[in-house]
Amino acid sequence: MFDFITDEHRMIQDAAREFAQKEIAPIAAHFDETGEFPLDTVRKMGALGFMGIEVPEAYGGAGMDTLSYVLALEEICKVCASHGVIMSVNNSLFAHGLVKYGTEEQKQQYLAPVASGQKIGAYSLTEPMSGSDAGTMRTRAVRSADGAHYILNGRKSWVTSAPYADTIVVFMMTEPEKKHKGVTAFIIETDQPGFARGKKEPKLGIRASATSEILFEDFRCPVENRLGAEGEGFKIAMTVLDAGRIGIASQALGIAEACLEASIAYARERVAFGQPIGQFQMIQQKLADMKCRVEASRLLIYQAALAKMASATTGQRYTLEASMAKLFASDTANYCATEAVQIHGGMGYSQELPLERYFRDAKITQIYEGTSEIQRMVIARNLTGL
Repeated sequence: MFDFITDEHRMIQDAAREFAQKEIAPIAAHFDETGEFPLDTVRKMGALGFMGIEVPEAYGGAGMDTLSYVLALEEICKVCASHGVIMSVNNSLFAHGLVKYGTEEQKQQYLAPVASGQKIGAYSLTEPMSGSDAGTMRTRAVRSADGAHYILNGRKSWVTSAPYADTIVVFMMTEPEKKHKGVTAFIIETDQPGFARGKKEPKLGIRASATSEILFEDFRCPVENRLGAEGEGFKIAMTVLDAGRIGIASQALGIAEACLEASIAYARERVAFGQPIGQFQMIQQKLADMKCRVEASRLLIYQAALAKMASATTGQRYTLEASMAKLFASDTANYCATEAVQIHGGMGYSQELPLERYFRDAKITQIYEGTSEIQRMVIARNLTGL
């Protein structure tokens, strides 16, 4: 159907589907219920190349393109959105930032362990009082007297994978008076003095994806671990989020597809009033609307992936395409999850089926890496130039 999807793309999609069905499907409900972090499975994902799909082979990655990434991520998320977001953060928010902005030394040191799944990468922008408005962040990074380090202090919140992360790209104010233009990015190692992990968040969904606060108290970050120049942090954060939003859109698509597939199967087998419920027009309407939204989401994601791939040559941002994909796919995931629970009736509300997990997991896709409200603002600003 799509000329730009090659046999190589289909191979990685098939590999991801097989892995998800064999390795993740049998354990997804357990990890959702317990909230445990699926470290062993993540290591296996790394060994297969899923944790660093777009990282060049020279730095330990699979050296594939964005389409490969979204196709693989979609298959993982159809089975378990928690595994999917761990994969997404590792690829989009951590690895992509280092590939694009890191020095050769930083790439050599930090990319290979994370791309292989032996170490976990994370990304930290949000603070308790600073979410979408990054210019108001309160964390501070001050150059040491000898000039060799930055001294980091403050608290970050809602950091995906933080309880298990080995390396984190963190954003702090170096010149608060400049607001957005005073933000700088740093690569920090979590086994160093002055770093602590806060409470693990008890979440509604994606419960196997560990999320927590992180705290810095006179943490000494070597100058060579600064990512980009001083004051470039906000630009780096927003550019990386463009890539991240394609990942979350793919996560949302996976959830939506799982809901649709389960609903089609149930509509065929569930009998009421002497016939399969799929013969009732109201059920047919739900299935038709779900299918249209799923396929529209897919096209927006492919468009965003192709725009990201083209940007490597043209240098043009793909912010508009990424925001449209993320907005529409996340709304689709929530729509499909709600309709799937309704189609299944009481069974959809039961923990005996994964529908209630899909329902809980879908909501976060409208919130993290830029809420749906922020996506609409980004889209409108791109349209008007205001």
